[in-house]
Amino acid sequence: MDLSGIEELKRKRNAIILAHNYQPPEIQDMADLCGDSLELAIKAAATDADVIVFCGVHFMAETASIVCPDKTVLFPAPDAGCPMADMVTAAGLKDWISRMGHMPVVTYVNSPAEVKALSTVCCTSVNSVKVVNSLAEKEVLMTPDRNLAAYTATQTDKKIHFWDGYCPVHDALRADDLRRAKERYPAAAVLAHPECRGEVLALADAVLSTSGMLRYARESSAACFLVATENGLLHALKKACPGKLFYPVSEKMVCPDMKRITPRAIADSLENMRPEVRVPDDIRRRALDAVQRMLALR
Repeated sequence: MDLSGIEELKRKRNAIILAHNYQPPEIQDMADLCGDSLELAIKAAATDADVIVFCGVHFMAETASIVCPDKTVLFPAPDAGCPMADMVTAAGLKDWISRMGHMPVVTYVNSPAEVKALSTVCCTSVNSVKVVNSLAEKEVLMTPDRNLAAYTATQTDKKIHFWDGYCPVHDALRADDLRRAKERYPAAAVLAHPECRGEVLALADAVLSTSGMLRYARESSAACFLVATENGLLHALKKACPGKLFYPVSEKMVCPDMKRITPRAIADSLENMRPEVRVPDDIRRRALDAVQRMLALR
């Protein structure tokens, strides 16, 4: 089915397509909104759409269901998971809490709904420091990303206990990879995502979320950038700043789960109104509380 067929199905279903910044270029180009996962869910909640087609990975569709309970959330690639999100489970977190005692749990939005529901507050890669500093307690647990937790720990006096999860794509990048890229493009400004290891972040000019990288690139006087995150963002950066140059730090920074959704899968989802992602209401309410505590800090 061509794009005109998808547009017809969107009108029929009163649907919008959301695409994460790591999606393939053709998916980003057909989307109504592109961005970070929570940002997309919040923007979708403000629309009058009845149906959301979420192009990303599973926890992102769950987040849309949490934030938009009155909308049908379709997820065209049910096998597209997030390895980092899968590294923390509700059972594992309950066990940790029972062993460590009372301590605030700060959970990255890249996590399952059941884990959000057990958390004190959520955070994003943008606001993790603000969230941690907002808590009265001197010690917190951050889950699931140990690299985001380690970066946050460098920006606060709080003691942060790290859950031992990570994004395989970001965690595989090493400082030597970045040094080699800088040798090829010595004039380039380096943008790095906080899911990268500390040794990489130490060499970056700016540590930013994907939306933060887009904003930084637009506002910066630099003409050339090295991008240390999943390579799907390069398409969005080049569209946003057509007069500037963007290079991946490593061609290996590709998330296979982020590439599973196709236009055909989107059309099938809209035609058949499945697969649907709906978070059970008891979990949804508790997870939403953790998200809203974060949003209240804005």
